[in-house]
Amino acid sequence: MSQALTRAPAPRLRSPRKVEMIAAAAKLFSERGYHGTSMQHLGDALGLQRGSLYAHIGSKQELLFDVVNEGAERFLERGRGALEMEALAAVKLRRLLVGHIETAIEHLDSATVFLNEWRYLAPELRSQIQDKRDEYESMVRSIIDQGIERGEFRRDVDVRFAARLVLSAGNWTYAWFRPGGELGPTEIGERFAELIIRGLHREEGE
Repeated sequence: MSQALTRAPAPRLRSPRKVEMIAAAAKLFSERGYHGTSMQHLGDALGLQRGSLYAHIGSKQELLFDVVNEGAERFLERGRGALEMEALAAVKLRRLLVGHIETAIEHLDSATVFLNEWRYLAPELRSQIQDKRDEYESMVRSIIDQGIERGEFRRDVDVRFAARLVLSAGNWTYAWFRPGGELGPTEIGERFAELIIRGLHREEGE
């Protein structure tokens, strides 16, 4: 595989046209899947000939990386905000889960691609995203660890399992959420957080 497909694009200021392309790619990848989306589909969505697309992007892989990386950075930003709070672990965990679900729903296309299509990145690019996914999961674990150390959460909590539960609750919301329903993303996050935190909380006398 050529270096053009495996090296992450260098950080740079994006033109409005490139931003538009990334948004169009996110929508198509979320609807059709990465392999089901061709450069012709992208060109049609943007009103461009295929040749004009390559004046702005290097490859379909580059677009996939851009979409997935933007999704990863959004989740990391919300996670850092929760982790750095001066607050009880339960408050931090609630903030992280609510922020996770709000991010997934407010940026539904890119979140769908981040959660489902990232595996189709070339190995070097996929490794960069895996590092960010691992960093995000470590934030969840750190919050739960803090809760155990400070006596908020039960001492017998399996931290790794609990972190995966938190992430699973957040990750799959996009699959069944429908705009205009009874609950918005914030309310859904609050309810999920309440259930999870109740399960983690240390009972009196433990």
